[in-house]
Amino acid sequence: MSATRSDVIVVAEPRRQGPGLLHRLSRPAIYTGLIVAAVFYLIPVYLLMLTGLKGSTEVTLDKMWTLPQSFGFASFGEAWTALAPNFLNSVKIAVPAALISSVVGSINGYVLAKWRFRGSETLFTLILFGMFIPYQAILIPLVQLESNFGLYGTIQGLVLIHIIYGIPITTLIFRNYYVAIPNELVEAARIDGAGFTGIYRHVLLPLSVPGFVVVLIWQFTSAWNDFLFAATLTSQQNWPVTVALNNLAGSFSVAWNVQMAGALIAAVPTLLIYILLGKFFMRGLLAGSLKG
Repeated sequence: MSATRSDVIVVAEPRRQGPGLLHRLSRPAIYTGLIVAAVFYLIPVYLLMLTGLKGSTEVTLDKMWTLPQSFGFASFGEAWTALAPNFLNSVKIAVPAALISSVVGSINGYVLAKWRFRGSETLFTLILFGMFIPYQAILIPLVQLESNFGLYGTIQGLVLIHIIYGIPITTLIFRNYYVAIPNELVEAARIDGAGFTGIYRHVLLPLSVPGFVVVLIWQFTSAWNDFLFAATLTSQQNWPVTVALNNLAGSFSVAWNVQMAGALIAAVPTLLIYILLGKFFMRGLLAGSLKG
């Protein structure tokens, strides 16, 4: 008896095609657009540096884009001498304001995300409402309130204002971040006997590093760049660097090289933060964007 031969069906694999012409052209276009955007946003920094390195006789409109005849840092030294005390005031304001508002926002987000109660959504909405109150609408009540508590004109009073105004945004970021953390972790901690504080300290806080990076950068930048509250609520000896920079200009003439050097000095902390922590900022900002 002869053996039967089974038919073998050969299925040809689909031919893999390389990236299309549109895809190959889009990548250079994207990189070109990014380079153009980067150059566009770096032009002010270039002009600040260029003008700060010039002498007072070289600072004219027709020589704005030209390189200085001799590079010198005298303008930066003069600007730093005038702004150094105010620079330290900005550090005293921005650092505690960012730290305290971040911790308070983290606790608020923890409660609103993992310990929900009747009316928690309404409370969350009311907290967020603080983000939409214009600064100008509350300046007079703030002056009266801080005067009554003896905080008007002080650094502590300005720190308190930045903490309170930072709570809505920090609460929002942390609440959305904690919602994305599985509830099973919280339930397991409860079974192990952890309470309110234990769950926050041992479960959520170690997972909160990306969220803290976001809110710390955000709050530090907001407090450092503030001008309206600082000019209204602080006395001259407690002015931060933004207010002092505005008053660096003379009454009859402006030494633009010193002014530009001072502006660059005032911008250095926030520039360094975004350069060094920019990738962590974007990573943390997107960490809680899937749920919540």
